[in-house]
Amino acid sequence: MRYIALLRGVNVGGKTMIKMDDLKAEFGRLGFENAASYINSGNLAFDTPKATEKNLVGKIEGAIETRFGRAVPVMLRDMAEIAKIIANNPFIGEFESHKEMHVLFLSSPLPADKLEFLVDAAPEAERYAARGREIYCHLPMGVIDSLLGKSFIEKKLKVAVTARNWRTVEKLAEL
Repeated sequence: MRYIALLRGVNVGGKTMIKMDDLKAEFGRLGFENAASYINSGNLAFDTPKATEKNLVGKIEGAIETRFGRAVPVMLRDMAEIAKIIANNPFIGEFESHKEMHVLFLSSPLPADKLEFLVDAAPEAERYAARGREIYCHLPMGVIDSLLGKSFIEKKLKVAVTARNWRTVEKLAEL
């Protein structure tokens, strides 16, 4: 079974720096095969026999903390889920650049009341839609001044999340 591990906050802003080659080697030590990464920000694909997500996430997070001394939240999706995420984008065809479109990966679905709070708080130009454990974000004015850029989602909604732009999401399907 092929999985994608999405590590939160790795190699972004200089705080949690981990070389992708070292991370791939650690995945090999965990018994995962064919580890591959995309860009330097914590996107790793790997093969392993089908297992529960909780077990895999616990194994990966524990190994990262032990080996690199950092507690790094991991969101895990299998390749079928990645394909569904791409197919289910409610804003497909409505954005001009991958820089406008982001997907937030959560560990569990966003409760309806929190989605409503997010949608109500969003400036007029920003659009959000939740599908399962993902939040699709159309940010035509860019990330920096958006709710996403201001860490609103984690601070106000109190959910663990890691974001990827649309180009990265599409590349994950190729790993």
